[in-house]
Amino acid sequence: MIHLAIASPDFFTGFFLVVAIGLALAFEFVNGFHDTANAVATVIYTNTLKPNIAVIWSGIWNLLGVLTSKGLVAFSIVALLPVELVLHVGSGAGFAMVFSLLVSAIVWNLGTWYLGLPASSSHTLIGSIIGVGVANAAMSGHKLSEGVNWSKVQEVGLTLLASPIFGFFCAAILLYVLKAVVKNRQLFDAPEKGKAPPMWIRCILFLTCTGVSFFHGSNDGQKGQGLMVLILVGILPGMYALKMDENPEKVQKIVAEAKAASDIFAKHAEGAVVDAKDIEKELASFVKSGKATGQTYAALAAASTDANQKLSTVSTFSDLSEADRVSLRSDLYLSAAAIGKLDKSNLITDSAEQAPLKDYAGNLNSVTKYIPLWVKCAVALALGLGTMIGWKRIVVTVGEKIGKSHLNYAQGACAEIVAMSTIGLADGLGLPVSTTHVLSSGVAGAMFANKSGLQMETLRNLLLAWVLTLPVCVFLGSMLFAFGNLLVLNHYFGLK
Repeated sequence: MIHLAIASPDFFTGFFLVVAIGLALAFEFVNGFHDTANAVATVIYTNTLKPNIAVIWSGIWNLLGVLTSKGLVAFSIVALLPVELVLHVGSGAGFAMVFSLLVSAIVWNLGTWYLGLPASSSHTLIGSIIGVGVANAAMSGHKLSEGVNWSKVQEVGLTLLASPIFGFFCAAILLYVLKAVVKNRQLFDAPEKGKAPPMWIRCILFLTCTGVSFFHGSNDGQKGQGLMVLILVGILPGMYALKMDENPEKVQKIVAEAKAASDIFAKHAEGAVVDAKDIEKELASFVKSGKATGQTYAALAAASTDANQKLSTVSTFSDLSEADRVSLRSDLYLSAAAIGKLDKSNLITDSAEQAPLKDYAGNLNSVTKYIPLWVKCAVALALGLGTMIGWKRIVVTVGEKIGKSHLNYAQGACAEIVAMSTIGLADGLGLPVSTTHVLSSGVAGAMFANKSGLQMETLRNLLLAWVLTLPVCVFLGSMLFAFGNLLVLNHYFGLK
């Protein structure tokens, strides 16, 4: 594996930092005008808001959604990546990973935007991640099945697969319910050209647009945040490997929990021993395979003991040397991931052991999986600005080309209520979901329920874009990773 020397901010360190963060922000910028166009399509085509006001309003709420996000989705995306590259993102292979998955995602998003196709940015990024993982496994001589966290891919993939189906049927059902309950037939009228809807209808559509925009920012904005944190940890580990402003009380709590965890793991190890240099390898292998042995528990015991020893003599992470911060991060990150895997697989069944281990893992995650405020602000600005630019192509597709008749007030409201609820629920569960899929399928469902007719050519194009997104991005991600790892970094920059 090719490695960068990152002890001092030399030319290459600064160069890669600027380019990598620029790409992450560019992804969110493109995501803004690609995905958020869905949120404003209904209010524009029902004359609820004028286009310029709608995109500015949506951009502001996207920005607020990013700023108030909790980070669960961000690290769900990071969890898809190969563990060894997440831990060593400062290596040449780590940089190749970041560049390849971001460039391939941006290229596909721009291509589908140019064609006016509301494809999913979530699918795009996940496809690129799978491509990187598979290429990394092939180039490292590992089994392809070990290249990606497939259990996490399955979890995320099911969410993305179910969301458009959920959007279609829920919007259709909601429209049927509205027709049965609401007696004022104005809600089901098509908008008159240039005329705003009645105020009560306008308020409903205005609120649903706001909600979709907010939750889109909260969910989709986290993807760029997670990648930016990964970049910062790799390039500037002394500053970002751990949450440097964590209070001393939390640090000392981790010290105590690490000692208790070490005793629990040592009991399960049943005398097995792991050499210090093999701890990371053993834990990374378990996180990928889920197959625990005595050596797995021995590695967890050793990692917890190491954390206890490193932190027992300091009051804050700032007191540690840079080398200790980097090695400690690996111990804490892998320990938390392994404890999560043990819990999910029910490998530790004693409730007296489960509770302290869960608390320990939660505290480890809080100091290794965090998002600095300035990162949130940068992503929020990129996503918000992107929302205000380039929105029209996707809006025209959603507003004019899905149904055969003009989108009416009830159809727009149903699609957005379903999208807002689905994205909000997924955000709370820490799962990435496609705003594009949920909302455009919601519009199709509302059109179907209203017997408005569907434009099959558009639906075929949408389906084709959805089907092609994953394989195309897998291919792009894997090819760019191989090229970057073998050619660009090695031959052009001479990194070792």
